[in-house]
Amino acid sequence: MAWRDRPVVVTGGMGFIGSNLVLHLTRLGAAVTVVDRMLAQYGANPFNLSNAPKNLTLIEADIGAEAAIEAAVRDAAVIFNLAGQTSHMDSMQQPLEDLRLNQEANLRFLELIRRVNPQARLVFSSTRQFYGLPQYLPVDEKHPIAPPDINGVHKFAAETYHLLYARIYGLRATALRLTNVYGPRMRIRDAKQTFLGVWIRHVIENSRFEVWGGTQKRDFTFVDDLVSALIAAAEQDATIGQAYNVGGCPPVSLKDLADMLIRVAGQGRYDLLEFPAERKKIDIGDYVADDRAFRAATGWQPKTSLEDGLAATVAYYRQHASHYL
Repeated sequence: MAWRDRPVVVTGGMGFIGSNLVLHLTRLGAAVTVVDRMLAQYGANPFNLSNAPKNLTLIEADIGAEAAIEAAVRDAAVIFNLAGQTSHMDSMQQPLEDLRLNQEANLRFLELIRRVNPQARLVFSSTRQFYGLPQYLPVDEKHPIAPPDINGVHKFAAETYHLLYARIYGLRATALRLTNVYGPRMRIRDAKQTFLGVWIRHVIENSRFEVWGGTQKRDFTFVDDLVSALIAAAEQDATIGQAYNVGGCPPVSLKDLADMLIRVAGQGRYDLLEFPAERKKIDIGDYVADDRAFRAATGWQPKTSLEDGLAATVAYYRQHASHYL
């Protein structure tokens, strides 16, 4: 697919993953429109795109606000739908807000696409969270669905809407089930996006952070590798109507991850603690993605080792941490 001058919409484009995708697309020459409500508590940060080139338009709106975004959606050749609320604890404390952001807004957005631009290529950022506690490892796409929290229920519903609209209405949609994505422009103020952001903040500040449990194994995807996966999904029509896991680095225990982060940064300390009771209820334990189906369909391969990705992330926040605190 030739990206130069191609009209592209990225929802949630001021957030962590969205902004990295937007910057990559603009470097390819795409004419990108960002749709974002600019809610800082959900990851939007103007600094993420402060150095973006001129072939970029921002619409400050919710993806469910049809009138505000209709023209951009109508003209788009490709739509990356990355908007959403990602905090698992917030979803448990404010379930109706999570319902509105992750389920209702996505259904309104799909109805808009169906009405004004059903031929657009559509890629949705889903999550591995709704698999719940794995029954086997690695987890493939046939694994039972057992969401451990409200966020997982709503994200699974949103993915199901996308695939239903592909099957029934012919929308050219693909869903990618993401694992632990990290890298520059991630939220480090708190753990609303990922615990690793908080760890990195403490390492930059040379203050102590907490490792809960420590034995759980997780796999991580560097954001540049995820961006290439999103692009690959959009470029391969064979992925239309499908949901795929996207993994990354080989699994690592949280304690080993903390040790690696400190080694890479050359500073930092942590306390190894028992898992808090309120978090343990929704923790999924070990998780390793089986993403062979996506690799076979697209030829995608992650290129960044965990150590190199952590080094790049630490370097970014050593320079720009003030914009994320």
